[in-house]
Amino acid sequence: MTNISTKFGKKVREIRLKKDMSQADLAKILDVHVTYISGIERGLRNMSLKNIEKLAKSLEVSIEKLIK
Repeated sequence: MTNISTKFGKKVREIRLKKDMSQADLAKILDVHVTYISGIERGLRNMSLKNIEKLAKSLEVSIEKLIK
């Protein structure tokens, strides 16, 4: 069974790639280091609710879409 962090990270990566964004592009928008984005996408890092909200806005999706 896949844990929620891994599922969340895969969804972030999927949406980011559909938007033709690099990890560096997303990191710049969120004002975080690219290794933070990498860790999220691999399910190794947890995001705060504040950063999840910023992430959803920068990817132009709802928070619900990121979590499903």
